[in-house]
Amino acid sequence: METRIATTAGGIMSHPVVTVRPELDVGEIAALIRKHRISGIPVVDSQDHVLGLVSEYDLLARVGATASEIMTTAVISASPDTAISDVRQLLVSQRIGRLPILSGGRLVGIISRGDLVSLLATEWVCGVCGEPARGDHAPARCPKCGGDSAGFTLQEQPPGP
Repeated sequence: METRIATTAGGIMSHPVVTVRPELDVGEIAALIRKHRISGIPVVDSQDHVLGLVSEYDLLARVGATASEIMTTAVISASPDTAISDVRQLLVSQRIGRLPILSGGRLVGIISRGDLVSLLATEWVCGVCGEPARGDHAPARCPKCGGDSAGFTLQEQPPGP
């Protein structure tokens, strides 16, 4: 069975997504962020439409008692079909830490900067000489022996820190 690296947002997004309702207390939001080891959390309505995001920055910099009072409402999002290169560009150019993934206007996943950094750890190994190469695609040619991309296999990275 051939393993392929995801090339769209749907292939790397985290789901289900930890979310909060707009009326949730700021202290409870902070506890959820800490518990799940995430840096931000989407605020959604009862139909999973994204109303905003609460980040660690929002918790520290804004004054309010509930999610709706401190959330950022200008939310940039993408669809599951968005190319990973476009997701990367959005995260970098807009200086955001996470990107909600919407389908039919509803939250179906989320991608963080960390999710993209994990892709950098993806390693391909040349079947001819064993030379490793990193990236979301096998290189066209091995930099060491010149073997073509068909000879590369995906080297799974171990989970954990």
